[in-house]
Amino acid sequence: MAHLTEKENYLRVMNGEIPEYVPRSLWMQCSIRASGFNSMPAPGVREFRDVFFGIPMIMEPNSGAIPKPNDYVIDDIRKWRDVIKRPKIMDEINWEAMAKKDLDGRDPALLKVGAGSVGNGFFMMLTYFMGFNNALIACIEEPDEVKELLQFILDLNLELGKEYIYWYKPDVYSMGDDIAHERAPFVSEDVFLDIFEPMWRKNVALYKEAGLPAEHHNCGAFWPYVKYIVDMGFNAWNPAQPRFNDLPAIKKEYGRKLCICGAFENNGMVSWEQTTEEEIRAEVRKVMDEMAPGGGFAFGGGVLGNPENPMVIERNGWITDEYEKNKFKYYT
Repeated sequence: MAHLTEKENYLRVMNGEIPEYVPRSLWMQCSIRASGFNSMPAPGVREFRDVFFGIPMIMEPNSGAIPKPNDYVIDDIRKWRDVIKRPKIMDEINWEAMAKKDLDGRDPALLKVGAGSVGNGFFMMLTYFMGFNNALIACIEEPDEVKELLQFILDLNLELGKEYIYWYKPDVYSMGDDIAHERAPFVSEDVFLDIFEPMWRKNVALYKEAGLPAEHHNCGAFWPYVKYIVDMGFNAWNPAQPRFNDLPAIKKEYGRKLCICGAFENNGMVSWEQTTEEEIRAEVRKVMDEMAPGGGFAFGGGVLGNPENPMVIERNGWITDEYEKNKFKYYT
């Protein structure tokens, strides 16, 4: 029996339809980045700077690239214009040649997920520039300066986004901005609505106007702001961590209007040394049984950790295998 491809099936849930089988959350596996803007260093190099603003970065084996602690480019938000300039690389890149290099030979059956942007969201970019403490203080003491800086970033994102849409023709727009921790969002709802919500809304509007479904990434206890991303037009949210969010309640409220991608606790019991194979497989079945009925769900399970760690490799294999064994049983 012929089945829909992963791409076709995933786009069904992105568009609010019932899938043929439980899709996998594909935003990471199918991300297409404009390679000319890649900041990642050569293997073995730990410290580097990002290509847009020269932010000092370091590579960590378990978390990837992060800003170098206590080495920030802005120490006073009121002086951001002295430091943050239009990146020269934006005027030097050959989009046609870059897209050809990135897309030539790529299987057209694979989903294309991505966006044109100068960094990681808006809240996160502020923390990259200043560090978390100074960024949060700036939001309270100098909100107008923060908004002007983020408007500058938004304008650059929209410029890059138009080129990205034209040359890369993505299937799904993806935007991440980790504005929550395990207990709550980092900023109050008033601050979110005043500073960050307008930036997200204007950013996603470009891609929605191009007819693309949109997926939002936010870790932690993001549930208070889910209603806003739905209103903005986002079709999906990942990783939707169940320990910090009442996912059944969110699924009941939004149905297939919002695809919950992930819903698997990837740094909890599945990563404990004493957890057995059957316990991990049972957790996969539990998540799928709870979230798959009715659609509006894409499974995204795995164990966080060094991808070269044998335990991580083995357990991710169990999780993938159990997902594959069960993905067809929920829809007819």
